[in-house]
Amino acid sequence: MARVGRALGTSATTGTPRRPEDVRLGVGRSLGYGLQHVLTMYGGVIAVPLVIGNAAGLDAGATGVLVAAALFTGGLATILQSVGVPFLGAQLPLVQGVSFSGVATMLAILQGTPGKDGLRVVFGAIVVAAAVGFVLAPFFAKIIRFFPPVVTGVVITTIGVTLMPVAAGWALGPQGSPGHGSAANIGLAAFTLLVVLLLSKVGSAAISRLSILLAIVIGTLVAVLTGQADFSGVGQGPAVGFPTPFAFGFPVIVGSAVLGMIVVVIVTMTETTADIVAVGEVVGTRVDSRRIASGLRADMLSSTVSPIFNSFTQTAFAQNVGLVAITGIRSRFAVAGAGVIMVALGLLPVLGRVVAAVPSPVLGGAGIVLFGTVAASGIRTLGGVDYRSGLNLVVVAVAVAMGLIPVVSPAFYEQFPSWVQVVLGSGISASAVTAVLLNILFNEITWGSRPDSSVFAAAPPRVLPRSVVQGLQEGDTVVDGRLLGEDGQEVAVVDDHLVADARRRVQSGELTETGQIHRVYPQDER
Repeated sequence: MARVGRALGTSATTGTPRRPEDVRLGVGRSLGYGLQHVLTMYGGVIAVPLVIGNAAGLDAGATGVLVAAALFTGGLATILQSVGVPFLGAQLPLVQGVSFSGVATMLAILQGTPGKDGLRVVFGAIVVAAAVGFVLAPFFAKIIRFFPPVVTGVVITTIGVTLMPVAAGWALGPQGSPGHGSAANIGLAAFTLLVVLLLSKVGSAAISRLSILLAIVIGTLVAVLTGQADFSGVGQGPAVGFPTPFAFGFPVIVGSAVLGMIVVVIVTMTETTADIVAVGEVVGTRVDSRRIASGLRADMLSSTVSPIFNSFTQTAFAQNVGLVAITGIRSRFAVAGAGVIMVALGLLPVLGRVVAAVPSPVLGGAGIVLFGTVAASGIRTLGGVDYRSGLNLVVVAVAVAMGLIPVVSPAFYEQFPSWVQVVLGSGISASAVTAVLLNILFNEITWGSRPDSSVFAAAPPRVLPRSVVQGLQEGDTVVDGRLLGEDGQEVAVVDDHLVADARRRVQSGELTETGQIHRVYPQDER
């Protein structure tokens, strides 16, 4: 934690980092932006323990133990993933939390062994399966070559689209509540959405970046005034409490449960790999197989340790990728701030109850912007895909359709074996697996391919001026139309007659970031 404190407290004025995610914001800003991340994913991180606690027949106190544990372990996992240590952590702005992928498998285990005994079987399966995933992480990371833009664009788009029902559910209000689906709830969500849009339009740069948090605060205040918020439960229960290790007993290892959980872990690793690549695209930084392996090891280590503190498998939360995109805050230390807040919420249940009291429709209004931004980021990535060669159009069409099936027809795979439900019952994993397999079939395997297999005409030969080639350096690469140096930073490209002026302004210190250069020399001038 000392390392985290030093990282958060270092000023951004000490020098320009080589990678955009390494910008240090200071303690105040890191915690402020981190709070946005916590509010964005809070509903998701507590959803799994609430579902599992209900399925296990736990009382409110025992379910509260699962909720606090989810926050505590999610915070530790987030700090490990974002700050990182050698061989552990992708060092990217990734928020970690309890994975939804394992819910179906855990419910199946609890049906066979109900109550606290069933939880012990669940925890035992997670420990073994996550340990297996930790060992497989370096090999699994080699699949980075199978995640080109046509795959990552599909996955990011599907992530955003499949999360929209979550935002809609929040906007309707809690299931079973008297006001569920009422005009008042939907109106509150619409008001929160409107506040986000207005702050983004007319606010300063700082206000715009905090638009989600401010909209949630304003929306909550309006809910208090209209009687749609209830903070009466904040003072109930202990103010401070450390998660008790093995509160439900020591894990029990059952072979069939372990096998089912290994499938979950593989799906989780696929989703995490896609999330790491996706956030790398949003941040604009280089992601290679070594970095993915470090991220997967952190994921699996966190998942192995979580059952000790009564929690479940950990994975990156896709909705927070949207927050990174919409705020433009790419610093991993802002996410580390979110991890610190989550740990505090796990140790201070009273703070968790305050956050939990934020009305669901308020989160729904903010979620529309967040999840829509994720989908838009994926569409932007797909815009750079070459549809004139190969069968990328087919890859996108089929993979997106497979990802939407669980959204439009949740019972579609109900009669299939449980492992099929685990893999294809999640829109994200279904689209990821489909996109990877079709990309291999159409773009990696040359057997059976024809030179004219494209659904479009072949592209004409390209011609570049000699000055462009002379300016390249060893290690330069082109990703999605952007020129990246060996260190992963984007290289600004301007017209020949503007190069001298741009270099002069960079040397004088007037322009210090690639983004500034792009704003001074817009796309139509480059």
